[in-house]
Parts: sequence; structure tokens; C-alpha cells
Amino acid sequence: MEFYSTQNKALRVSFKEAIFNSLPQDKGLYMPAEIPFLKPEFIKNLADYSFQDIAFEIASAFLKDEIPSQILKKITGDAINFPAPLIHLEDNLYVLELFHGPSLAFKDFGARFMSRIMAHFFKEGEKELNVLVATSGDTGGAVALGFAGVPNTQVTILYPKGKVSPIQELQLTTHGQNIRAVEIEGTFDDCQALVKQAFSDRELNEKYRLTSANSINIARLIPQTFYYFNAYSQLLKQGKKYVVFSVPSGNFGNIGAGLLAWKMGLPVKQFLAATNVNDTVPAFLTHGKYQPKPSVQTFSNAMDVGNPSNWVRIMDLFDENVSDLKKLVTAYSFTDEDTIESIRQVYKDYKYVVCPHTAIAFRALQKWQIHHPEDKSANVFLSTAHPCKFPEVFPDNISRSIRVPEQVKELESRTKLKVAINNDFEDFKKYMLK
Repeated sequence: MEFYSTQNKALRVSFKEAIFNSLPQDKGLYMPAEIPFLKPEFIKNLADYSFQDIAFEIASAFLKDEIPSQILKKITGDAINFPAPLIHLEDNLYVLELFHGPSLAFKDFGARFMSRIMAHFFKEGEKELNVLVATSGDTGGAVALGFAGVPNTQVTILYPKGKVSPIQELQLTTHGQNIRAVEIEGTFDDCQALVKQAFSDRELNEKYRLTSANSINIARLIPQTFYYFNAYSQLLKQGKKYVVFSVPSGNFGNIGAGLLAWKMGLPVKQFLAATNVNDTVPAFLTHGKYQPKPSVQTFSNAMDVGNPSNWVRIMDLFDENVSDLKKLVTAYSFTDEDTIESIRQVYKDYKYVVCPHTAIAFRALQKWQIHHPEDKSANVFLSTAHPCKFPEVFPDNISRSIRVPEQVKELESRTKLKVAINNDFEDFKKYMLK
């Protein structure tokens, strides 16, 4: 399959070129030249497939011409070796747990798949791969674990000082080996801008083979479709055929993957884009003006994005037709106060603990239900991170009920390794060229 740039649909590159270059030179984002529409029989019978079988079928639809079938089956089976269970809370309400991977966040699906795909394509004698990644919290931890120890690969993770949780920072800074953590004086948007500027810098590109592990890389988007199909598989087993997905949204890669799954034939009735006060997209869908703004720090730090990169992909999926997009996507924004209230409510009603990002997705579903009381679809909100990563957010009575996984306890005994840099590109460039 070939891929084009959102800035130039006449451009055509291979999957290998798209994932290794990450960003086209025209600063667009790569998209598949053709989105495969899966056979209706496959969708109808999803309940008969395991999660790994679903992942392989979807990956094959995109990559069967790029990677031999047996190798691709091994890659997907190795990458997606943990569950994504759908938990029934009441009536038509479900939560999709996406935090059972090694970094305890949904980013594990993309990071593990991407690292194995890149290792497959890397050829002896080629220039070492330098992976740049900006993180607002969870991406960096998933990438660090996904790429740690991968041969011929150097990973540089940029994160905003004081704006990730203590556990997230440990996941970024305690690996050593081929993983470097850079603490940036600024916001996630500053980190993201530095990464994008590096890709367009001639000197850095001459010295290094740069790629990104952020959701701007198409290799992150494809595996995130897997869990939408797998969620529907689990719903079918319970006799449900229609679904509304509520998705915590920051850089809009997660909901972008859901919309890609819909384009492939997944029968989704509605998507809810749930944001915190960084409401660039909800404001656009309400007022019609897309106006990026500086990001604001919140309890749901992985969603603190004022200029979401993946929005251009979503607009591309709808051929820039905002009217059509609004029929399928409803966007809501919520405050930190709303977040805490939802955390309390979910615990009170279901004895279930949600992270602050997940709480916002739950809140969006509540708002949707108020305006659509007659709708009988399965309502699924995505749980994107384990609550133990945000201990400072929870009231004491809820915090005490959170079970901290062993891998987190082990991290606390390690030494943090990081370099502090301001958000000036020339300073970052000097660091890279050392």
C-alpha cells in the first residue's frame, strides 16, 4: 500500500518510507492512499476471532504487500500480547480498559507495533535510526519500553518540566541504554514544535536518520484501530450491534484511529471527542473557526494539547467536509472540577476507579445520554491509563483502593537520568549534534 501527504495527495511513498521519514517534507502527515474496507462477513463474525487474530487481519489489510504474512503475524502477535477487556458497568454502559500493557497506557499498542515493524525493515549497514518523540505523559513511557534495547536505534524523548506525573517521569527517565530523556522548559506544544522543527532541519537530517514515535507517525495510527474492532467483537458476544465510543482526546490520534476503523467498516453510531479545557477542536466544531492556542496544564495532562497534530488527518478522512464530520463526531470539553466530580461519581456508583483522562470520557458520555435518552446503543468510554499513574489527583478514600502494579514499584528504586534544556530550537539542536 502507498501513502500520500495531507498536503499533497499526488505524493506516493511506501509504508517503509512513511514510517522512517515520519513527516513528509511538506509538513503534512502521511495517510493511506486507499483505506481498505473489510468484508462484511469479517465484521459480522468478529466475535469468533481472538484479539491477536483481529490485529493480524487489520494489519494485513494495510500491509500485505509490504511484509510477508508469517512475519506480520509474528509481529502483531508479539506486539499485542496483552488484553483490552470491555468491562460492563450497567445496562448499556461499558469501559474499555486499554492500560494492561507494560507502560500501563493505551500508547503501548502503537509503540510496541511500531518498534517491531521498524526492526523488521532495518537493514544491515543502514544509518542508525534516531527516534524523536514529544510526550505529555504516556507516549514517552510507552515508547521507552517499546524501543529499549532495540538494536541500531537511539530514542530521544522530550517532555515538559513539571507537567508529567511522578510515575510518568520515572517511566521516561529510568531506562538508560538507548533511551535519552530531555526535560524541556515549556509545554507539550513546545516539545512537539521542537520535534517538528528537527525534521525540517537540513543539518540534523544529514547527520541522522530521524523518525518520530509520536502519533504523527502512521505506524502508530494503524495498530490503534485494533482495539476498536476488538471492543466490537466483545459487544457482539453480548448481543450488542450498535456502539457509541467516547474517547479522551488530546493530540487526536486515538479518536483518529477510531475514525479510521469506521472508514474500514466498523459500524459505529457516534464518536465523542472528550477534551479538557484545551478545547481547540470543540470550539472549532461549535463556532467553525480552527484556532490553536497555548496549552493549559490540567489534571488530565496527556490531553494538554493546544494544537492537536492529528486533526489534519481527521479532516482529510472527511475530505475537509465539516458538515459530514459533525454528523459522526461530537466534541465536549470539561474542567478539572468536572474531572474530579466524575472520578467521585464513578467510584460511588460502580466502585470503579478511573484516571482523570478516562473520567472526562465518562463525563462526555453522560452529556451525550442527556441529549439522546432514547438511544439504546452500547455506550463505551475508553480508559487510556492506569489510575496509579496519577496518585496526586484522587481523593484519599479512592486513592487507597488503587492497586499499584509491581512494575511501578520496581521503577521507584531506579535512578532518574535526564537532561534539562529550554525550549529554544538552537539549544536543542546543539544537544542533538553533540
